[in-house]
Amino acid sequence: METYMILRDLAIIILAAKFMGLVAQKCKVPAVVGEIVAGLIIGPCLLGLVKPSDFINQMAEIGVILIMFSAGLETNLKELKKSGLAALVIACCGVAVPMASGAVLYMCFHGFAGPGTDEFFRALFIGSIMTATSVSITVESLRELGHLQGRVGQTILSAAIIDDVIGIIVLTFVLSLKDPNSKPVEICLKTVAFLILALVGGILMYHIFKKIDARYPHTRRIPIIGLGLCFILSYLAEKYFGIADITGAYIAGIILCNVRDASYIDRKISINSYMIFAPIFFVGIGLKTNFNEMSTELLLFSLLFVITACISKIIGCGAVSKILRFNIPDSIKIGIGMMTRGEVALIITSKGLSLGIIDSSYFTPVIFLIITSSIIVPILLKAMYAKFPDAKTA
Repeated sequence: METYMILRDLAIIILAAKFMGLVAQKCKVPAVVGEIVAGLIIGPCLLGLVKPSDFINQMAEIGVILIMFSAGLETNLKELKKSGLAALVIACCGVAVPMASGAVLYMCFHGFAGPGTDEFFRALFIGSIMTATSVSITVESLRELGHLQGRVGQTILSAAIIDDVIGIIVLTFVLSLKDPNSKPVEICLKTVAFLILALVGGILMYHIFKKIDARYPHTRRIPIIGLGLCFILSYLAEKYFGIADITGAYIAGIILCNVRDASYIDRKISINSYMIFAPIFFVGIGLKTNFNEMSTELLLFSLLFVITACISKIIGCGAVSKILRFNIPDSIKIGIGMMTRGEVALIITSKGLSLGIIDSSYFTPVIFLIITSSIIVPILLKAMYAKFPDAKTA
């Protein structure tokens, strides 16, 4: 009987996710927001049609891995090389300032604790949620405005890609600190060892894939082998290096992003991800969120969380852009363009919940942040470009 209940739950999840995703897109909001709202509607918050279960959680974990694998496949290494030092510096400050701001915000509510304590660790984790930029909304806005190929647009695009890479590395380091017996030096060495292994193995796998791709172009064995590589690196990262499995998946995507059939692999992987695994992940977030736990303190924290996350990106990315000789309007545009948060923030939060670092109430401020940033960034960018046109557009 339990098997049939699983099938019923999957049907409800997939159909509700698709319907609410379309509603969200009609409202000019990312589809993932609609999928999260679908989880709120069908979950314990409202209708109670579907309850969180181990099966749904495991399916959601696969969804996270596939999302990060696709993100890696979509990374443009050539653009990263072109962006140079400016985008790297902007990305680093765009990670450091929000992380520090998020940690301080958490400690303002729960008390300032010294390094090594659980509260200090949670503060670092809350800060890490603020680090990653979701550039999809910004890219679409810049494309509609005709400024995606301008200097500012390309800087935002490159910095956001680097931002995600740095954010994942920071998350890996922070999660490693969860072990009370962990040593920072040992954590750094493990992280470096994994990256070296990924680099050496990645070069080897890249050349193997190039040969397979040349001999069997556009055949199903290419994405199947790619998916196998994704799961292997995810397993090795978590099992032997104490690194988040999503880091392994992301690196697997980066290894294959320059293969000729990278877009073909991404399309095939995205079919499974789009149809079943990703919706289960995003709806699962809604299922785990419980507004019954909403208190005045949590509501205040959520409000300040959104404000801090947005302003810290403008300060971190905008201020350093000014130092790098962008003019003030362009610096503000870069800061605004880096404000959006999306899938990676949800993935980090979900990882913290599964490891027992935070409870489900912290999904609330993250959901508010995604919705708010997704709405205000296109509006602010349009206003800035209307008042201060970009002189360098293509």
